Amino acid sequence: MSYVLHYAPDNASLIIRLALEHRGLPYRSQLVDRAVQGQRAPTYLALNPNGLIPVLETPQGPLFETGAILLWLGDTHGGLGPGPTDPARGNYLKWLFFTANTLHPALRMMFYPDKYIGGEPAHQKALRTGLQGQIMAALDLLEVTAAARPDWLGATAPTGLDFYIAACLRWCSLYPVGAARDWFKTDRLPALMQMASHLEALPCTAALKSTEGLGPTPFTSPTYANPPHGSAT
Repeated sequence: MSYVLHYAPDNASLIIRLALEHRGLPYRSQLVDRAVQGQRAPTYLALNPNGLIPVLETPQGPLFETGAILLWLGDTHGGLGPGPTDPARGNYLKWLFFTANTLHPALRMMFYPDKYIGGEPAHQKALRTGLQGQIMAALDLLEVTAAARPDWLGATAPTGLDFYIAACLRWCSLYPVGAARDWFKTDRLPALMQMASHLEALPCTAALKSTEGLGPTPFTSPTYANPPHGSAT
């Protein structure tokens, strides 16, 4: 069994790549070239009609939605979070879905406000300003959770939730390009930043640095991607 990960550098696919690499699962990567709107190509839309990245092709068919892929990989292979019979399963799932359904969509709206509110700059600015507070509030909640030291967030063995949050921390530091960062208060997030630092030392992140050109500290002090193939935007 081998998987196909449809990816673009520094997109949500990096979360799935971390999970695959961490579990040592066989896969090959297939670039979705965003520079030519590859995510809108008919062949890609046949895999994900929403035109979003990533897609993971499996023997059971293509999967999309980052949280769903993480949950499926964890249930299929183990090692990415509490299993179905683990008493911690419910707590893990609620924060995994909070990240997927609350934090990640807010980031997407901030990065692409025109898709949600149109092209008027004043409207876009107002939307982004409101979202900054919402995103920081979501991170504050995740910080409280991480500071309690559960076995499924920020522990020695990383989980899919760790990978998801680390990617979100990265994107908060970088995007939108040229925007002010004074709203992103990493000093309020010591437990999450410690988790991100731990991930940077793992072999799965070393693979990510190479394949997607994310630099030596992709989560704690990120730089813009310089990938060998494709484009982040």
